[in-house]
Amino acid sequence: MIELTLDNLENFTRGTAFLGTGGGGDPYIGKLMLKHQLEKGKKIKIISPDEIKEDTFACNVLSMGAPTVFVEKVPNGPTTLHALRKVEEIIGKKFNAIMPIEAGGVNATLPLVVSALSGLPVIDADGMGRAFPELQMVTYNVGDVDINPIVAINDFYETAIFNSRNSGSGEWLARAVCVRMGGICEMACYPMNAKQIKETAIHNTIKLSFDIGEVIEKARNQKTDPVMAIINYMEKSNPPRCGKVLFSGKINDLIRETLNGFTRGKLFLKSLDSSDEMLIEFQNEFSYAKLNDKKLLAMVPDLICALDSETGEPITTDGLRYGQRIKIVAISATSIMRSKKALDLFGPRAFGLNFDYTPLEEL
Repeated sequence: MIELTLDNLENFTRGTAFLGTGGGGDPYIGKLMLKHQLEKGKKIKIISPDEIKEDTFACNVLSMGAPTVFVEKVPNGPTTLHALRKVEEIIGKKFNAIMPIEAGGVNATLPLVVSALSGLPVIDADGMGRAFPELQMVTYNVGDVDINPIVAINDFYETAIFNSRNSGSGEWLARAVCVRMGGICEMACYPMNAKQIKETAIHNTIKLSFDIGEVIEKARNQKTDPVMAIINYMEKSNPPRCGKVLFSGKINDLIRETLNGFTRGKLFLKSLDSSDEMLIEFQNEFSYAKLNDKKLLAMVPDLICALDSETGEPITTDGLRYGQRIKIVAISATSIMRSKKALDLFGPRAFGLNFDYTPLEEL
């Protein structure tokens, strides 16, 4: 069991920012929400998926919307809990645990806020192992977990309930409601039993966030390179994951807009040491990285992350600014995310890109 405290909160949220791969919403907001609950004396129980009992029944909770909107319209813990209770009411069964749908950004912290409010434990597992922009882009769908019922709610407790024919349709319906609710809504969906959690979720991603944050802090204190420290840590993890520094330079141009409930755009980087340039496109999260408009260096579902060149602090797409000195890092996705069925859900072509997936190790 992992215990979240005021002492390790900073490392946890820094790690979620890294796993957010540019998206997921600014984890600073989630940090403030969690700090408020911890200062009130609330306890947040985080349990390993290896420890869950056979009668475990968990609900995924999240905030849907564009990260640029989250800065002005903050995710809401009480309404998220209300959405969870509404799912219980619909299916006629109580949940005894909560799950984050993704490992990055605000949606890695919001379930812990709901845990503090409800007393329910959070299972250290999620459906993405990172952040993705759409509801159907989860490993649960590799195992055919039902997304229904879907409950979406806003700050006024106005509620929409869906029973969709599949998770892609659920995303389409919920996104339209999200836009009408002002570009953000809280949600509860994907009720899951113990067997589904063990077989279809990505395990120990909350612990991974703590570890990544700690690695960055330790490297800073020892005055070593935090970017290389992360790569070295990931390569020695279990199982080992490939890590690469793709580019180092400054932001030369940035196109960013909020469109149809997403933050979309292009990031243009220029090397400080050569004539090399890099293009990175994003839909909430970074989708691919291309060198000199020719060579692809990384693509979804592998993780592409922007880090401050000096401090190693992860930077979200809504935090990008002209002139920033950054390093672009890529980390290989876990094996469950690389099957054909998984790639159909969140590989390059699922984002409308005109190329097939090539693993980071082969680029």
